[in-house]
Amino acid sequence: MNAIVAALNKKGEDCTETVITMLKAFTHSKVEAFGIASPTVIETEKSIEKLQSKQLNSSVTTGYIFSKTLPQDIPQAVKLKADATLVFNGRLYPANLKLSSVKWAAKKFKKELEEAAENFIRESHGDFTFFISKPGRLLAGRDSLGVQPLYYGENEVLIALASERKALWKIGLKKTYSFPPGNLALIDENGLKFKPVKKLANPKIVQISIETAVRKLQNILLQSVRERVIGLEKVAVAFSGGLDSSLLAFLTNKVGTNVNLVSVSLENQSEIEYVKKAAEALKLPLHTRLFKEEDVEKIIPKVLWLIEEADPIKLSIGIPFYWTAETAAKLGFKVLLAGQGADELFAGYKRYLNIYSNYGAKKAQEAVITDILKLYEKNFERDFKICNFHNVELRLPFASYELVKFAISLPLKLKIQSSNDTLRKHILREAAKNFGFPQFIVDKPKRAIQYATGVSKVIEKLAKKEKLPVKGYVEKIFRKSYSYL
Repeated sequence: MNAIVAALNKKGEDCTETVITMLKAFTHSKVEAFGIASPTVIETEKSIEKLQSKQLNSSVTTGYIFSKTLPQDIPQAVKLKADATLVFNGRLYPANLKLSSVKWAAKKFKKELEEAAENFIRESHGDFTFFISKPGRLLAGRDSLGVQPLYYGENEVLIALASERKALWKIGLKKTYSFPPGNLALIDENGLKFKPVKKLANPKIVQISIETAVRKLQNILLQSVRERVIGLEKVAVAFSGGLDSSLLAFLTNKVGTNVNLVSVSLENQSEIEYVKKAAEALKLPLHTRLFKEEDVEKIIPKVLWLIEEADPIKLSIGIPFYWTAETAAKLGFKVLLAGQGADELFAGYKRYLNIYSNYGAKKAQEAVITDILKLYEKNFERDFKICNFHNVELRLPFASYELVKFAISLPLKLKIQSSNDTLRKHILREAAKNFGFPQFIVDKPKRAIQYATGVSKVIEKLAKKEKLPVKGYVEKIFRKSYSYL
């Protein structure tokens, strides 16, 4: 996969060294090329060491780390005009099978660049971030759902952006912020100004029958899957045997792409037998990988380093996802599909039912919308950074703008039928039933990955052994991972 960085020096001084320092913060496997660019000059080398001899003499500089996923992918940056270059990270859907995403994106920047950048964010379907460098000026954008990670920081001399926080921390920007989704940032010596372009507004709830809603959902989800696998011979699916991952696996197979299921767990967890049963029902190949408790302890520092937060919940989810991405990479897969977003879109978490029971449908609906708007910070950023490390491209069919827009317009009763609805996600279950799923998958209760795999309990045991609360234990290891903070 790839990483991008950018820096603007407010005093007009050269940024080359700053950007190279930022690129050194990444340790992706199988890097094929490194690139740096000013508005007028592009330099690409196979090693970071060779780039160090380059001097761009520009106060605006971008950087790029390149690993190929599709045959048409190319190193960056690319020229837009004589004095403007583009760096693009992500994927546009449906994929253009002849052009790389950056070349395809560049074709859309023919007008005045600020206007073209706005139109690009507004009209493009996909998961992306981009930088356009011009003399003394930088434009930056992020997709409307924030699927691709992007962060920024600023001090009296520098404004910098990067796809991981550690690149900003490396140049002394300790306070970093997540770039708001669907925004265009206009950056110059005076600072950074955000311009909202395409954001999820407060939804208007539509009145629709369950039958019509299910048909629409089936069509939108099928289209989202198709767009994300077109041109691919094979993909891996992060598989739990639950409703969301089973739907993705089934639909990917339905559109003609070879599917392999990847499931990880600690030893002696009962859930793995259910996973095998679900894979057999779907008639798809399953790769299971079992780990020991000591494997959890060994991997905690690495996962904390990748997710860049001392958050126990994100850590306990990140560990099994790290193993999943690692396994997919070892099996030779370049693309991993996962079901992130489904529980927020269709009210799968038990806490929504608790809010519904205690405070009513309106409050539960508000909680669902709030969580959807925070998906980029809660889930997407964590999981993309983990996959990037393993050089696996993460694609999330539930994180389609059309699907999200449809889901947030639905009445809550299509997701939670009553205060006694222990299964929830009613409309998604009906869609699975329509596709002919066996009842045991349709009725599978939600069980969070950190509990199903046994990882959460192991972290609790490790903290107890250190005589620390879980939060304190995680913070202690995080501080060791980032001792320079």
